[in-house]
Amino acid sequence: MADRAAQQGQPQRLWCTAPGLWLPGRVRRILTLAGLVPVPATPLAGPGPDDLVGTWGQSPLAARAEALAKARGARLVRVEDAFLRGIQPGRAGRRGDGPLGLLIDRTGGVHFDPTRPSALETLLATHPLDDTALLDRAREGMGRLAAARLSKYNGSDPGLAAPPPGYVLVVDQTRGDAAIAAGGAGFGTFREMLFRAQDDHPGRRIVIRTHPETAAALRPGHFGPADAAAHVTVMTEPVSPHALLEGAVAVYTVSSQLGFEAILAGHRPQVFGRPFYAGWGLSDDHGGPLPRRHRKLTRAQLFAAAMILAPVWHDPCRDRLCSFEEALDQLEAEVRAWREDRRGHVAAGMRLWKRAALQGFFGRERPVRFVDPPARAAQKAAATGRRLLVWAGQDGTLPRDTPALRLEDGLIRSRGLGADLVPPLSLVADDLGIYYDPTRESRLERLVSQPLRPGQRLRAERLVARLVAAGVTKYNLGGALPDLPPGHRILVPGQVEDDASLRLGGGEVRTNLGLLERVRAENPAAVILWKPHPDVEAGLRPGAVPADRLAGLADATLAGVDAALALSVADEVWTMTSTLGFEALLRGVPVTCLGAPFYAGWGLTRCLGPVPARRQARPDVAALAHAVLIAYPRYRDPVSGRPCPPEVVVDRLADGRVLPRSAALRLLAKAQGALAGHAWLWRR
Repeated sequence: MADRAAQQGQPQRLWCTAPGLWLPGRVRRILTLAGLVPVPATPLAGPGPDDLVGTWGQSPLAARAEALAKARGARLVRVEDAFLRGIQPGRAGRRGDGPLGLLIDRTGGVHFDPTRPSALETLLATHPLDDTALLDRAREGMGRLAAARLSKYNGSDPGLAAPPPGYVLVVDQTRGDAAIAAGGAGFGTFREMLFRAQDDHPGRRIVIRTHPETAAALRPGHFGPADAAAHVTVMTEPVSPHALLEGAVAVYTVSSQLGFEAILAGHRPQVFGRPFYAGWGLSDDHGGPLPRRHRKLTRAQLFAAAMILAPVWHDPCRDRLCSFEEALDQLEAEVRAWREDRRGHVAAGMRLWKRAALQGFFGRERPVRFVDPPARAAQKAAATGRRLLVWAGQDGTLPRDTPALRLEDGLIRSRGLGADLVPPLSLVADDLGIYYDPTRESRLERLVSQPLRPGQRLRAERLVARLVAAGVTKYNLGGALPDLPPGHRILVPGQVEDDASLRLGGGEVRTNLGLLERVRAENPAAVILWKPHPDVEAGLRPGAVPADRLAGLADATLAGVDAALALSVADEVWTMTSTLGFEALLRGVPVTCLGAPFYAGWGLTRCLGPVPARRQARPDVAALAHAVLIAYPRYRDPVSGRPCPPEVVVDRLADGRVLPRSAALRLLAKAQGALAGHAWLWRR
């Protein structure tokens, strides 16, 4: 019956003896999305013949599930974490978090037990693993994991350095790990491994890497302080596994996943157990026979099976199953937020209405402390080891050379205006400068200058295509187009005239009227489409052009028109420093700049004003988009509240739903609108 239900795509009940499979949580949700409905097995209710019984790997409760399946003639399904879990191990993780993916083995095997076939072993032994697209995905996946320093657990400190290169890395595991016993190993195997490493490399330093759960005092390991010696270091500090692998000349393991990651990093590990990655010609195996593993695989083939084909990955923001790459997008966002926020922040000079949004972005690990004035905030940050946050443009109030992260809205911001108190969905935090200030280098400039891997280019191209197809821009305001005269149309976006991007990056022309006059003077026969800035239209910021001055300068005024619609009818764009110029580049519309916005000077625009000489790279639009939209900002999902990749925010903006905003902010925005003529009172 279970086979028939699976063939028909119907949900199947999964009778479970382990509460962790059927209680509400991430594991239950992934199983349900995968077509399995976990229910508790009790003396009064249980499986019938041909039903499914679920168990967590070979946990202590597995014996009960195995006995139940055998007694009822049911099929056993074993569940385990996939090889990217999250930030911390399950025992140390945040309440409410869970694995990013699962290995659901419907054959009753489990990947770490070589005494019986598992779904992963069968996949590695029999799948062709020769599809070019699949192997390209695998190579890109390996590159992304290395570049972002991602592992199964990601609670390492990126600021900690590995020992000086040239050591032998010995990998410890927790006692009682089912993978150890299933592989025919035990406590003595770890002692043998250490002695073998010392014999093979006389005189070299041995670095024993402690398991994260042992370092957190959650479970004992096989090595401890007593094993430290003149040439032996027991490392409990949370150093990145990637950093440790880079400095190692050899890697010794029993069955740790770090042995798999060593293979991906180019090592040929010495393996003393029988993990899933042994026996395929990529390791030196000392753990005994592996009779079903006769095939020689490449690193890319091993990765493709273990990371792309075998797991069931979950997108926790959109609550759906997803591809490996989408799961990796989410993990990158969450790990970046954890790494940047784990020590906490002190924020200086933040307006009251912004504080809730900043807390949501930067206070997930430790609450943000809001301190004024800025000089006092800088002292507080230095005294507590927290990072200092300051809104860009306000950093001049800080003592000179104060380390700080300068904040500004990202380029996919919201559905609505910041001046209308709509909280942002993306923020940038720049440790060098800020993207709109060309007078000094910014972190964005460095990102634009970096070459892209093939997968990064593909991701950026897909994101841009989604943005364009969905009509997503920075503010995503509605508004239809009026009837327009025919001809060569030049879109001229207005700006807020006291905006810092104009003050710092403007050229000779720094007013909207001056911009229109320049465009008309150089394009007398063109159809000029004037699009006032939404903040100016709302009366919240300066920059209005009197109606009597528009005559002869603009052929049509696109008041309240959606930016994506305006760009769809434009043959080119002329701007001072407006971000709409960047959105035009994404849509293939030529751009002329009179100032020096962040997208000017890279060979993608016609520049009539001075641009920084340091902008020597020549990226294409995909490379610029990757830096601006993916690598530079941080995003927060307004529905789940989690850090997220830009693709999630684009989906939220494209689906048309009203995004959450507090009642207090809605009322405050209405009051602000009623007092728009006195906006200077709250913008000082």
